[in-house]
Amino acid sequence: MSFAPGQTVGPFFHLGLPFEGGNLLVPAGHPDAVRLHGRVLDGRGAAVPDALIEIWQADPSGAVPRATGSIRRDGFTFTGWGRAQTDGDGHYWFSTLVPGATTPGRRPFFAVTVFARGLTDRLFTRAYLPGDEPDALLDGLSGERRATLITTREERGLLFDIHLQGEGETVFLSYPRQAR
Repeated sequence: MSFAPGQTVGPFFHLGLPFEGGNLLVPAGHPDAVRLHGRVLDGRGAAVPDALIEIWQADPSGAVPRATGSIRRDGFTFTGWGRAQTDGDGHYWFSTLVPGATTPGRRPFFAVTVFARGLTDRLFTRAYLPGDEPDALLDGLSGERRATLITTREERGLLFDIHLQGEGETVFLSYPRQAR
């Protein structure tokens, strides 16, 4: 069996993948809304102005949403999925809900996918809520590497910067079916 070489994933996706309200899993004025935001940075620490970030998450009770309607948002159905593009300074943001743990006693997280110019495939990572709950992935990492996967609580919400390479590089995940 042979495989064709990969093709970079960007920057052309900005032409067709973003859609109005894609970053609003809940309306910004929702009483339980939290802002998940950050920057995407390259190996030199420079902003990546043309990245696309997707998140998947559980609802606050820990249930994985099964509702449809992610692209045509109706303003009240929580689908647990969103898509945001970075601005000229590499910033992205989502208006969402704080996820609950999908398994009791485990740490809640956002599943994150990154698309950016120069990548031969999308990157997968997680943005965990701060806390002390156990997690098999986090527990297997050194403190320095673990820190790249944990959001920071701040007045504006939850901060999660994504470092594509270099010092402080975010831990990225691979999945068996992702291999080419």
